[in-house]
Amino acid sequence: MSRRLPYLLLLLLVLLAPAAFAAGGAHALEAPKFQTQMEAFPSQEAAAGMTGIMDKIKFRASEAPFLMVATIIFVCAILHTFFAVPITKYAHKLQHDHDARIRREMEAKGLPAHAADMVSFKATLFHFLGEIEAIFGIWVIVLLGAMFFYYDVETVEAYMSGVNFTEPMFVVIIMALASTRPVLNFAEDCLSLFARIGKQTPSAWWLSILIIGPILGSFITEPGAMTISAMLLAKKFYRLKPSPMFAYGTLGLLFVNISVGGVLTHFAAPPVLMVATKWGLTTPEMLMHFGDKAVLGILTSTALYYFFFRKELASMAGRLPDHDGDGRGDLGEGHGKVPVWITVVHLLFMGWTVFFSHFPSMFIGGFLFFLAFRMATAHHQHAVNLRGPVLVGFFLAGLVIHGGLQGWWLAPIISSLTEVPLFIGSVILTSFNDNAAITFLASQVPDLGAHLKYAVLAGAVTGGGLTVIANAPNPAGQALLNRFFGDGISPLKLAAAALIPTVIAACYMLLFPDNGIDKIFEMEAPAEHVEASHPESEAVDPGNH
Repeated sequence: MSRRLPYLLLLLLVLLAPAAFAAGGAHALEAPKFQTQMEAFPSQEAAAGMTGIMDKIKFRASEAPFLMVATIIFVCAILHTFFAVPITKYAHKLQHDHDARIRREMEAKGLPAHAADMVSFKATLFHFLGEIEAIFGIWVIVLLGAMFFYYDVETVEAYMSGVNFTEPMFVVIIMALASTRPVLNFAEDCLSLFARIGKQTPSAWWLSILIIGPILGSFITEPGAMTISAMLLAKKFYRLKPSPMFAYGTLGLLFVNISVGGVLTHFAAPPVLMVATKWGLTTPEMLMHFGDKAVLGILTSTALYYFFFRKELASMAGRLPDHDGDGRGDLGEGHGKVPVWITVVHLLFMGWTVFFSHFPSMFIGGFLFFLAFRMATAHHQHAVNLRGPVLVGFFLAGLVIHGGLQGWWLAPIISSLTEVPLFIGSVILTSFNDNAAITFLASQVPDLGAHLKYAVLAGAVTGGGLTVIANAPNPAGQALLNRFFGDGISPLKLAAAALIPTVIAACYMLLFPDNGIDKIFEMEAPAEHVEASHPESEAVDPGNH
Protein backbone atom coordinates (compact mmCIF):
# COMPACT_ATOMS: atom_id res chain seq x y z
CA MET A 1 0.00 0.00 0.00
CA SER A 2 2.84 2.39 0.84
CA ARG A 3 4.24 1.96 -2.70
CA ARG A 4 0.88 2.86 -4.22
CA LEU A 5 0.35 5.94 -2.06
CA PRO A 6 2.43 8.36 -4.22
CA TYR A 7 0.51 7.29 -7.31
CA LEU A 8 -2.83 7.78 -5.54
CA LEU A 9 -1.75 11.26 -4.40
CA LEU A 10 -0.63 12.12 -7.93
CA LEU A 11 -3.97 10.93 -9.33
CA LEU A 12 -5.83 13.01 -6.73
CA LEU A 13 -3.76 16.08 -7.65
CA VAL A 14 -4.50 15.62 -11.36
CA LEU A 15 -8.22 15.30 -10.66
CA LEU A 16 -8.37 18.33 -8.37
CA ALA A 17 -6.10 20.63 -10.41
CA PRO A 18 -8.74 21.71 -12.97
CA ALA A 19 -11.17 22.67 -10.19
CA ALA A 20 -8.47 24.55 -8.32
CA PHE A 21 -7.40 26.52 -11.38
CA ALA A 22 -11.02 27.27 -12.27
CA ALA A 23 -11.65 28.58 -8.76
CA GLY A 24 -8.48 30.67 -8.91
CA GLY A 25 -9.48 32.28 -12.21
CA ALA A 26 -13.09 32.99 -11.27
CA HIS A 27 -12.40 36.35 -9.62
CA ALA A 28 -11.84 39.62 -11.43
CA LEU A 29 -8.20 40.23 -12.28
CA GLU A 30 -6.57 43.49 -11.28
CA ALA A 31 -3.92 45.14 -13.45
CA PRO A 32 -0.44 43.81 -12.60
CA LYS A 33 1.54 46.03 -10.26
CA PHE A 34 4.32 46.62 -12.79
CA GLN A 35 1.81 47.91 -15.35
CA THR A 36 0.41 50.37 -12.81
CA GLN A 37 3.94 51.48 -12.01
CA MET A 38 4.75 52.02 -15.69
CA GLU A 39 1.71 54.25 -16.07
CA ALA A 40 2.85 56.36 -13.12
CA PHE A 41 6.50 56.71 -14.17
CA PRO A 42 6.11 59.81 -16.43
CA SER A 43 4.31 61.87 -13.75
CA GLN A 44 6.78 60.79 -11.06
CA GLU A 45 9.73 61.75 -13.25
CA ALA A 46 8.18 65.09 -14.13
CA ALA A 47 7.64 65.83 -10.44
CA ALA A 48 11.26 64.93 -9.71
CA GLY A 49 12.53 67.04 -12.60
CA MET A 50 14.16 64.10 -14.39
CA THR A 51 15.06 64.82 -18.01
CA GLY A 52 17.97 62.51 -18.89
CA ILE A 53 17.29 59.18 -20.58
CA MET A 54 19.60 57.20 -18.30
CA ASP A 55 18.22 58.90 -15.19
CA LYS A 56 14.71 57.82 -16.15
CA ILE A 57 15.78 54.26 -16.99
CA LYS A 58 17.70 53.91 -13.70
CA PHE A 59 14.74 55.26 -11.74
CA ARG A 60 12.32 52.86 -13.42
CA ALA A 61 14.61 49.87 -12.92
CA SER A 62 14.97 50.66 -9.22
CA GLU A 63 11.21 51.09 -8.76
CA ALA A 64 10.29 47.87 -10.62
CA PRO A 65 13.27 45.45 -10.72
CA PHE A 66 11.14 42.85 -12.48
CA LEU A 67 11.04 45.07 -15.59
CA MET A 68 14.82 44.99 -15.77
CA VAL A 69 14.74 41.20 -15.42
CA ALA A 70 12.10 40.99 -18.18
CA THR A 71 14.35 43.00 -20.50
CA ILE A 72 17.37 40.82 -19.67
CA ILE A 73 15.28 37.75 -20.53
CA PHE A 74 14.22 39.42 -23.79
CA VAL A 75 17.86 40.16 -24.65
CA CYS A 76 18.72 36.52 -23.91
CA ALA A 77 15.99 35.44 -26.34
CA ILE A 78 17.42 37.74 -29.02
CA LEU A 79 20.95 36.40 -28.42
CA HIS A 80 19.53 32.87 -28.59
CA THR A 81 18.42 33.55 -32.18
CA PHE A 82 22.06 34.18 -33.13
CA PHE A 83 22.99 30.72 -31.82
CA ALA A 84 20.09 28.93 -33.52
CA VAL A 85 22.22 27.74 -36.47
CA PRO A 86 25.07 26.27 -34.32
CA ILE A 87 22.50 24.59 -32.07
CA THR A 88 20.79 23.05 -35.09
CA LYS A 89 24.13 21.78 -36.41
CA TYR A 90 24.84 20.20 -33.03
CA ALA A 91 21.38 18.59 -33.05
CA HIS A 92 22.12 17.05 -36.46
CA LYS A 93 25.44 15.70 -35.15
CA LEU A 94 23.73 14.18 -32.12
CA GLN A 95 21.13 12.53 -34.35
CA HIS A 96 23.80 11.21 -36.73
CA ASP A 97 25.85 9.73 -33.88
CA HIS A 98 22.72 8.24 -32.31
CA ASP A 99 21.62 6.63 -35.59
CA ALA A 100 25.08 5.14 -36.15
CA ARG A 101 25.16 3.69 -32.62
CA ILE A 102 21.69 2.16 -32.95
CA ARG A 103 22.57 0.57 -36.29
CA ARG A 104 25.73 -0.98 -34.79
CA GLU A 105 23.80 -2.35 -31.84
CA MET A 106 21.02 -3.81 -34.01
CA GLU A 107 23.51 -5.33 -36.46
CA ALA A 108 25.31 -7.01 -33.54
CA LYS A 109 21.98 -8.61 -32.59
CA GLY A 110 21.24 -9.56 -36.19
CA LEU A 111 18.14 -7.36 -36.29
CA PRO A 112 17.15 -4.53 -38.65
CA ALA A 113 16.97 -0.95 -37.36
CA HIS A 114 13.54 0.67 -37.51
CA ALA A 115 12.62 4.35 -37.61
CA ALA A 116 11.22 4.19 -34.09
CA ASP A 117 14.62 3.03 -32.83
CA MET A 118 16.27 6.16 -34.25
CA VAL A 119 14.44 8.64 -32.04
CA SER A 120 16.90 10.55 -29.88
CA PHE A 121 15.43 12.65 -27.08
CA LYS A 122 18.61 14.70 -26.74
CA ALA A 123 18.87 15.41 -30.47
CA THR A 124 15.17 16.29 -30.67
CA LEU A 125 15.52 18.63 -27.69
CA PHE A 126 18.42 20.52 -29.25
CA HIS A 127 16.64 20.65 -32.61
CA PHE A 128 13.70 22.31 -30.83
CA LEU A 129 16.06 24.77 -29.12
CA GLY A 130 17.46 25.64 -32.56
CA GLU A 131 14.06 26.42 -34.12
CA ILE A 132 13.87 30.18 -34.68
CA GLU A 133 10.08 30.09 -34.42
CA ALA A 134 10.21 28.39 -31.00
CA ILE A 135 12.85 30.58 -29.34
CA PHE A 136 10.69 33.40 -28.00
CA GLY A 137 8.09 30.91 -26.79
CA ILE A 138 10.80 29.03 -24.90
CA TRP A 139 11.90 32.22 -23.17
CA VAL A 140 8.28 33.07 -22.32
CA ILE A 141 8.47 30.16 -19.86
CA VAL A 142 11.47 31.84 -18.19
CA LEU A 143 9.67 35.20 -18.23
CA LEU A 144 6.55 33.83 -16.57
CA GLY A 145 8.70 32.04 -14.01
CA ALA A 146 10.39 35.34 -13.16
CA MET A 147 7.02 37.07 -12.95
CA PHE A 148 5.76 34.41 -10.55
CA PHE A 149 8.96 34.76 -8.47
CA TYR A 150 8.58 38.54 -8.12
CA TYR A 151 4.80 38.58 -7.72
CA ASP A 152 2.28 35.71 -7.69
CA VAL A 153 0.18 33.52 -9.96
CA GLU A 154 -2.62 36.14 -10.07
CA THR A 155 -0.16 38.61 -11.62
CA VAL A 156 0.79 36.07 -14.27
CA GLU A 157 -2.89 35.45 -15.03
CA ALA A 158 -3.63 39.18 -15.17
CA TYR A 159 -0.76 39.96 -17.55
CA MET A 160 -1.43 37.05 -19.89
CA SER A 161 -5.16 37.79 -20.00
CA GLY A 162 -4.34 41.34 -21.11
CA VAL A 163 -2.08 40.30 -23.99
CA ASN A 164 -3.75 40.69 -27.36
CA PHE A 165 -2.98 37.81 -29.72
CA THR A 166 -5.00 39.13 -32.66
CA GLU A 167 -1.95 39.71 -34.88
CA PRO A 168 -0.45 36.21 -34.40
CA MET A 169 -3.83 34.61 -35.11
CA PHE A 170 -4.34 36.79 -38.18
CA VAL A 171 -0.89 35.92 -39.55
CA VAL A 172 -1.57 32.18 -39.10
CA ILE A 173 -4.78 32.38 -41.11
CA ILE A 174 -3.60 34.78 -43.83
CA MET A 175 -0.52 32.57 -44.35
CA ALA A 176 -2.67 29.47 -44.65
CA LEU A 177 -4.95 31.16 -47.18
CA ALA A 178 -2.13 32.75 -49.19
CA SER A 179 -0.32 29.41 -49.52
CA THR A 180 -3.27 27.58 -51.09
CA ARG A 181 -2.94 26.38 -54.66
CA PRO A 182 -5.66 28.64 -56.19
CA VAL A 183 -4.25 31.80 -54.55
CA LEU A 184 -0.65 30.98 -55.48
CA ASN A 185 -1.66 30.19 -59.05
CA PHE A 186 -3.56 33.48 -59.26
CA ALA A 187 -0.60 35.42 -57.87
CA GLU A 188 1.77 33.67 -60.28
CA ASP A 189 -0.50 34.52 -63.21
CA CYS A 190 -0.62 38.18 -62.15
CA LEU A 191 3.15 38.44 -61.79
CA SER A 192 3.67 36.62 -65.07
CA LEU A 193 2.04 39.60 -66.82
CA PHE A 194 5.10 41.62 -65.79
CA ALA A 195 7.57 38.77 -66.26
CA ARG A 196 6.43 38.33 -69.88
CA ILE A 197 7.88 41.73 -70.66
CA GLY A 198 11.26 40.08 -70.18
CA LYS A 199 10.12 36.79 -71.81
CA GLN A 200 9.81 35.10 -68.39
CA THR A 201 13.55 34.76 -67.94
CA PRO A 202 14.90 34.33 -64.38
CA SER A 203 15.80 38.02 -64.37
CA ALA A 204 12.26 39.04 -65.34
CA TRP A 205 10.67 36.84 -62.70
CA TRP A 206 13.14 37.90 -60.00
CA LEU A 207 12.41 41.57 -60.66
CA SER A 208 8.65 40.99 -60.78
CA ILE A 209 8.52 39.11 -57.47
CA LEU A 210 10.75 41.55 -55.60
CA ILE A 211 9.09 44.72 -56.92
CA ILE A 212 5.42 43.93 -57.53
CA GLY A 213 5.06 41.43 -54.66
CA PRO A 214 6.02 43.87 -51.87
CA ILE A 215 3.90 46.68 -53.33
CA LEU A 216 0.90 44.33 -53.33
CA GLY A 217 1.46 44.10 -49.58
CA SER A 218 -0.24 47.48 -49.27
CA PHE A 219 -3.48 45.85 -50.39
CA ILE A 220 -3.37 42.18 -49.31
CA THR A 221 -1.42 43.01 -46.11
CA GLU A 222 2.29 42.47 -45.62
CA PRO A 223 1.98 38.90 -44.23
CA GLY A 224 -0.01 37.87 -47.30
CA ALA A 225 2.50 39.46 -49.66
CA MET A 226 5.40 37.87 -47.78
CA THR A 227 3.84 34.42 -48.01
CA ILE A 228 3.15 34.66 -51.74
CA SER A 229 6.52 36.25 -52.60
CA ALA A 230 8.51 33.75 -50.51
CA MET A 231 6.71 30.75 -51.98
CA LEU A 232 7.21 31.99 -55.53
CA LEU A 233 10.91 32.65 -54.84
CA ALA A 234 11.18 29.12 -53.47
CA LYS A 235 9.50 27.67 -56.56
CA LYS A 236 11.33 29.78 -59.14
CA PHE A 237 14.80 30.33 -57.66
CA TYR A 238 15.76 28.64 -54.42
CA ARG A 239 15.03 25.19 -55.85
CA LEU A 240 17.80 25.93 -58.37
CA LYS A 241 20.34 25.99 -55.50
CA PRO A 242 21.73 29.50 -56.02
CA SER A 243 24.95 30.70 -54.42
CA PRO A 244 24.78 31.63 -50.69
CA MET A 245 25.36 35.28 -51.58
CA PHE A 246 22.41 35.27 -53.97
CA ALA A 247 20.25 33.41 -51.45
CA TYR A 248 20.94 35.85 -48.62
CA GLY A 249 20.89 38.92 -50.88
CA THR A 250 17.46 37.99 -52.21
CA LEU A 251 16.14 37.26 -48.71
CA GLY A 252 17.41 40.54 -47.25
CA LEU A 253 16.04 42.50 -50.19
CA LEU A 254 12.67 40.76 -49.83
CA PHE A 255 12.42 41.60 -46.13
CA VAL A 256 13.24 45.28 -46.65
CA ASN A 257 10.97 45.65 -49.68
CA ILE A 258 8.05 44.03 -47.85
CA SER A 259 8.54 46.31 -44.85
CA VAL A 260 8.51 49.53 -46.87
CA GLY A 261 6.09 48.25 -49.53
CA GLY A 262 3.15 48.20 -47.13
CA VAL A 263 3.01 51.95 -46.56
CA LEU A 264 0.97 52.86 -49.62
CA THR A 265 -2.17 52.36 -47.50
CA HIS A 266 -2.97 52.89 -43.83
CA PHE A 267 -4.14 49.36 -42.99
CA ALA A 268 -1.61 46.86 -44.38
CA ALA A 269 1.63 47.43 -42.45
CA PRO A 270 1.53 46.71 -38.67
CA PRO A 271 3.61 49.77 -37.68
CA VAL A 272 1.32 52.05 -39.69
CA LEU A 273 -1.79 50.40 -38.31
CA MET A 274 -0.59 51.12 -34.78
CA VAL A 275 -0.82 54.89 -35.29
CA ALA A 276 -3.27 55.35 -38.18
CA THR A 277 -6.28 56.03 -35.95
CA LYS A 278 -4.46 58.00 -33.25
CA TRP A 279 -2.59 60.22 -35.69
CA GLY A 280 -5.43 60.47 -38.21
CA LEU A 281 -3.59 58.90 -41.16
CA THR A 282 -5.50 57.98 -44.32
CA THR A 283 -4.59 55.99 -47.41
CA PRO A 284 -4.23 59.08 -49.69
CA GLU A 285 -1.87 60.67 -47.15
CA MET A 286 0.20 57.49 -46.80
CA LEU A 287 0.39 57.15 -50.57
CA MET A 288 1.50 60.75 -51.13
CA HIS A 289 3.95 61.15 -48.26
CA PHE A 290 5.29 57.60 -47.70
CA GLY A 291 4.30 55.55 -50.73
CA ASP A 292 6.29 57.49 -53.33
CA LYS A 293 9.49 57.18 -51.29
CA ALA A 294 8.82 53.51 -50.60
CA VAL A 295 8.37 52.71 -54.30
CA LEU A 296 11.53 54.63 -55.21
CA GLY A 297 13.45 52.77 -52.51
CA ILE A 298 12.18 49.40 -53.76
CA LEU A 299 13.06 50.22 -57.38
CA THR A 300 16.52 51.53 -56.52
CA SER A 301 17.49 48.68 -54.20
CA THR A 302 16.16 45.98 -56.53
CA ALA A 303 17.92 47.53 -59.54
CA LEU A 304 21.19 47.68 -57.60
CA TYR A 305 20.95 44.06 -56.49
CA TYR A 306 19.94 43.00 -60.00
CA PHE A 307 23.06 44.65 -61.40
CA PHE A 308 25.14 42.73 -58.85
CA PHE A 309 23.44 39.35 -59.46
CA ARG A 310 22.76 39.69 -63.20
CA LYS A 311 25.43 37.16 -64.17
CA GLU A 312 24.09 34.50 -61.81
CA LEU A 313 20.55 35.14 -63.04
CA ALA A 314 21.78 34.75 -66.62
CA SER A 315 23.53 31.49 -65.71
CA MET A 316 20.26 30.17 -64.26
CA ALA A 317 18.65 30.64 -67.67
CA GLY A 318 21.27 28.32 -69.13
CA ARG A 319 20.10 25.52 -66.80
CA LEU A 320 16.41 25.93 -67.58
CA PRO A 321 14.32 24.53 -70.45
CA ASP A 322 13.14 26.84 -73.23
CA HIS A 323 9.33 26.97 -73.07
CA ASP A 324 8.68 29.75 -75.58
CA GLY A 325 11.16 28.71 -78.29
CA ASP A 326 13.31 31.84 -78.24
CA GLY A 327 16.51 29.94 -77.57
CA ARG A 328 16.80 31.03 -73.92
CA GLY A 329 15.85 29.12 -70.80
CA ASP A 330 12.90 30.56 -68.95
CA LEU A 331 10.55 30.02 -66.00
CA GLY A 332 7.39 29.80 -68.06
CA GLU A 333 6.55 26.22 -67.11
CA GLY A 334 3.09 27.26 -65.91
CA HIS A 335 0.94 25.31 -63.47
CA GLY A 336 -2.14 23.13 -63.28
CA LYS A 337 -5.46 24.79 -63.99
CA VAL A 338 -7.94 25.61 -61.23
CA PRO A 339 -11.55 26.55 -62.04
CA VAL A 340 -12.06 30.29 -61.96
CA TRP A 341 -14.95 30.12 -59.50
CA ILE A 342 -12.78 28.28 -56.95
CA THR A 343 -10.09 30.94 -57.24
CA VAL A 344 -12.69 33.68 -56.82
CA VAL A 345 -14.01 32.03 -53.65
CA HIS A 346 -10.47 31.82 -52.25
CA LEU A 347 -9.90 35.49 -52.97
CA LEU A 348 -13.17 36.33 -51.24
CA PHE A 349 -12.01 34.40 -48.16
CA MET A 350 -8.76 36.40 -48.21
CA GLY A 351 -10.71 39.63 -48.58
CA TRP A 352 -12.94 38.67 -45.65
CA THR A 353 -9.87 37.95 -43.50
CA VAL A 354 -8.18 41.25 -44.38
CA PHE A 355 -11.37 43.28 -43.89
CA PHE A 356 -12.02 41.77 -40.45
CA SER A 357 -8.35 41.58 -39.45
CA HIS A 358 -9.14 43.36 -36.15
CA PHE A 359 -11.83 40.86 -35.14
CA PRO A 360 -10.64 37.29 -34.42
CA SER A 361 -14.17 35.95 -34.07
CA MET A 362 -14.88 37.00 -37.66
CA PHE A 363 -11.71 35.88 -39.44
CA ILE A 364 -11.40 32.64 -37.45
CA GLY A 365 -15.05 31.83 -38.23
CA GLY A 366 -14.38 32.58 -41.88
CA PHE A 367 -11.36 30.27 -41.84
CA LEU A 368 -13.49 27.41 -40.49
CA PHE A 369 -15.87 27.87 -43.41
CA PHE A 370 -12.85 27.94 -45.72
CA LEU A 371 -11.65 24.57 -44.38
CA ALA A 372 -15.05 23.09 -45.19
CA PHE A 373 -14.90 24.58 -48.69
CA ARG A 374 -11.39 23.25 -49.13
CA MET A 375 -12.57 19.72 -48.30
CA ALA A 376 -15.33 19.99 -50.88
CA THR A 377 -12.83 21.05 -53.57
CA ALA A 378 -9.90 18.88 -52.47
CA HIS A 379 -9.19 17.71 -56.04
CA HIS A 380 -8.15 21.29 -56.89
CA GLN A 381 -6.17 21.90 -53.70
CA HIS A 382 -2.83 21.19 -52.10
CA ALA A 383 -2.85 19.53 -48.70
CA VAL A 384 -3.34 22.13 -45.96
CA ASN A 385 -0.06 22.30 -44.05
CA LEU A 386 -0.54 24.39 -40.93
CA ARG A 387 2.84 23.59 -39.38
CA GLY A 388 4.55 26.66 -40.85
CA PRO A 389 1.75 29.14 -40.12
CA VAL A 390 1.27 27.82 -36.57
CA LEU A 391 5.02 28.06 -35.85
CA VAL A 392 5.05 31.63 -37.14
CA GLY A 393 2.04 32.43 -34.97
CA PHE A 394 3.84 30.90 -31.99
CA PHE A 395 6.87 33.06 -32.74
CA LEU A 396 4.79 36.24 -32.94
CA ALA A 397 2.82 35.35 -29.81
CA GLY A 398 6.07 35.01 -27.87
CA LEU A 399 7.31 38.29 -29.31
CA VAL A 400 4.08 40.06 -28.28
CA ILE A 401 4.38 38.73 -24.72
CA HIS A 402 7.99 39.90 -24.40
CA GLY A 403 7.38 43.16 -26.27
CA GLY A 404 4.62 44.24 -23.91
CA LEU A 405 7.23 44.57 -21.14
CA GLN A 406 9.78 46.69 -23.00
CA GLY A 407 7.98 50.03 -22.94
CA TRP A 408 9.61 51.06 -19.66
CA TRP A 409 12.94 51.70 -21.42
CA LEU A 410 11.74 52.32 -24.98
CA ALA A 411 9.42 55.22 -24.12
CA PRO A 412 12.09 57.46 -22.51
CA ILE A 413 14.36 56.97 -25.52
CA ILE A 414 11.64 57.77 -28.05
CA SER A 415 10.40 60.82 -26.18
CA SER A 416 13.89 62.32 -25.68
CA LEU A 417 15.22 62.38 -29.25
CA THR A 418 15.06 65.00 -31.98
CA GLU A 419 14.08 64.29 -35.58
CA VAL A 420 17.19 62.73 -37.14
CA PRO A 421 18.34 60.87 -33.99
CA LEU A 422 14.76 59.62 -33.57
CA PHE A 423 14.71 58.30 -37.14
CA ILE A 424 18.06 56.53 -36.67
CA GLY A 425 17.06 55.31 -33.22
CA SER A 426 13.79 53.98 -34.58
CA VAL A 427 15.64 52.02 -37.29
CA ILE A 428 18.03 50.54 -34.72
CA LEU A 429 15.39 49.78 -32.07
CA THR A 430 13.19 48.13 -34.69
CA SER A 431 15.95 45.57 -35.25
CA PHE A 432 15.60 44.38 -31.66
CA ASN A 433 11.88 44.79 -31.19
CA ASP A 434 8.88 44.49 -33.48
CA ASN A 435 8.48 47.77 -35.40
CA ALA A 436 4.80 47.94 -34.46
CA ALA A 437 5.88 48.22 -30.81
CA ILE A 438 8.05 51.22 -31.65
CA THR A 439 5.29 53.18 -33.36
CA PHE A 440 2.70 52.21 -30.76
CA LEU A 441 4.85 53.55 -27.93
CA ALA A 442 5.51 56.72 -29.91
CA SER A 443 1.76 57.24 -30.28
CA GLN A 444 1.49 57.42 -26.48
CA VAL A 445 4.00 60.28 -26.16
CA PRO A 446 2.05 63.53 -25.63
CA ASP A 447 2.61 66.57 -27.86
CA LEU A 448 4.89 64.76 -30.29
CA GLY A 449 5.58 67.08 -33.22
CA ALA A 450 4.63 66.26 -36.81
CA HIS A 451 8.23 65.80 -37.95
CA LEU A 452 8.95 63.55 -34.97
CA LYS A 453 5.90 61.41 -35.78
CA TYR A 454 7.10 61.13 -39.35
CA ALA A 455 10.62 60.24 -38.19
CA VAL A 456 9.56 57.40 -35.90
CA LEU A 457 7.09 55.91 -38.42
CA ALA A 458 9.51 56.19 -41.35
CA GLY A 459 12.33 54.74 -39.25
CA ALA A 460 10.21 51.82 -38.08
CA VAL A 461 9.25 50.72 -41.60
CA THR A 462 12.78 51.34 -42.90
CA GLY A 463 14.42 49.07 -40.32
CA GLY A 464 11.85 46.30 -40.67
CA GLY A 465 14.06 44.05 -42.80
CA LEU A 466 17.24 43.88 -40.73
CA THR A 467 16.24 40.96 -38.49
CA VAL A 468 13.60 38.25 -38.33
CA ILE A 469 11.93 39.95 -35.35
CA ALA A 470 11.91 43.47 -36.83
CA ASN A 471 8.64 43.11 -38.77
CA ALA A 472 5.70 40.76 -38.20
CA PRO A 473 5.78 39.17 -41.72
CA ASN A 474 9.50 38.29 -41.52
CA PRO A 475 9.00 35.06 -39.54
CA ALA A 476 6.67 33.90 -42.32
CA GLY A 477 9.37 34.41 -44.94
CA GLN A 478 11.95 32.79 -42.70
CA ALA A 479 9.75 29.74 -42.12
CA LEU A 480 9.05 29.28 -45.84
CA LEU A 481 12.65 29.69 -47.04
CA ASN A 482 14.66 28.34 -44.11
CA ARG A 483 15.02 24.88 -45.65
CA PHE A 484 17.12 26.33 -48.48
CA PHE A 485 19.81 27.60 -46.09
CA GLY A 486 21.36 24.37 -44.89
CA ASP A 487 21.20 24.37 -41.08
CA GLY A 488 19.22 27.62 -40.99
CA ILE A 489 19.32 31.34 -41.77
CA SER A 490 22.19 33.20 -40.11
CA PRO A 491 20.97 36.44 -38.41
CA LEU A 492 24.28 38.17 -39.09
CA LYS A 493 24.27 37.30 -42.80
CA LEU A 494 20.63 38.35 -43.07
CA ALA A 495 21.41 41.73 -41.48
CA ALA A 496 24.38 42.21 -43.82
CA ALA A 497 22.23 41.37 -46.85
CA ALA A 498 19.49 43.79 -45.77
CA LEU A 499 21.83 46.64 -44.82
CA ILE A 500 22.23 48.28 -48.26
CA PRO A 501 18.46 48.29 -49.08
CA THR A 502 17.84 49.66 -45.58
CA VAL A 503 20.31 52.52 -46.15
CA ILE A 504 18.72 53.28 -49.53
CA ALA A 505 15.22 53.34 -48.03
CA ALA A 506 16.50 55.53 -45.19
CA CYS A 507 17.93 58.05 -47.63
CA TYR A 508 14.62 58.36 -49.47
CA MET A 509 12.57 58.56 -46.26
CA LEU A 510 14.81 61.10 -44.56
CA LEU A 511 16.29 63.17 -47.39
CA PHE A 512 13.59 63.17 -50.08
CA PRO A 513 11.89 66.61 -50.11
CA ASP A 514 8.40 66.62 -48.61
CA ASN A 515 6.72 69.89 -47.68
CA GLY A 516 3.46 68.32 -46.55
CA ILE A 517 4.59 66.50 -43.41
CA ASP A 518 3.20 69.19 -41.14
CA LYS A 519 -0.27 68.82 -42.64
CA ILE A 520 -0.70 65.05 -42.44
CA PHE A 521 -0.12 64.97 -38.68
CA GLU A 522 -1.77 68.23 -37.68
CA MET A 523 -5.07 66.55 -36.75
CA GLU A 524 -5.25 63.64 -34.32
CA ALA A 525 -8.26 61.43 -33.73
CA PRO A 526 -10.21 62.28 -30.56
CA ALA A 527 -8.82 60.54 -27.50
CA GLU A 528 -12.10 58.80 -26.70
CA HIS A 529 -11.86 56.82 -29.95
CA VAL A 530 -8.41 55.45 -29.19
CA GLU A 531 -7.82 52.62 -26.77
CA ALA A 532 -4.78 53.25 -24.64
CA SER A 533 -5.50 51.62 -21.31
CA HIS A 534 -1.86 50.78 -20.62
CA PRO A 535 0.23 53.17 -22.72
CA GLU A 536 3.63 51.73 -21.95
CA SER A 537 2.78 48.14 -21.17
CA GLU A 538 -0.04 47.01 -23.42
CA ALA A 539 0.89 44.19 -25.75
CA VAL A 540 1.30 45.61 -29.18
CA ASP A 541 -1.12 44.27 -31.75
CA PRO A 542 -3.27 45.70 -34.56
CA GLY A 543 -6.33 44.27 -32.82
CA ASN A 544 -5.96 46.85 -30.07
CA HIS A 545 -6.87 49.69 -32.44
